Amino acid sequence: MNARFSTLSTLVSAVLLTAAASALAAETAPVLDPKSCDQPKYPKAALMNEETGTVGMGFLVGVDGKVVDSKVEKSSGSKSLDKAALGAFSQCKFKPGAKDGKPDQVWAKIDFVWKLE
Repeated sequence: MNARFSTLSTLVSAVLLTAAASALAAETAPVLDPKSCDQPKYPKAALMNEETGTVGMGFLVGVDGKVVDSKVEKSSGSKSLDKAALGAFSQCKFKPGAKDGKPDQVWAKIDFVWKLE
C-alpha cells in the first residue's frame, strides 16, 4: 500500500469517527419522570371491544421539562387508545434534553402497550 493512500485512509477514518462522536454527543434525549404522571386510563369503548396494541408517540420537551408538542408516530390500531395515551403522557414532566451540552427543546419517544389483564 502506498504511504499517501494510507495517510488519506487514516485521515478519512479519523474524520468519520469524530463526526460520529459529535453526532452522538450533540443531542441528549429528555427522560420521563414516571412519578410526575398517571397511568393512562383504558377508554370504556376500547375496553368493551377488547382493543389492545402498542402506540408509539413523540413528545417535544421544552427546557422546563414540560411537553410543548406531541404526536402519534405509530398507531396502536385504535384511535381511542392512541388519544388516551397521548393525552396522559402529554401531562408528564421530563428531565429536559440538551443540544451541544445546553438545555434545549428535544423530542422524546415513548411506546405504550395497551393490554387487557
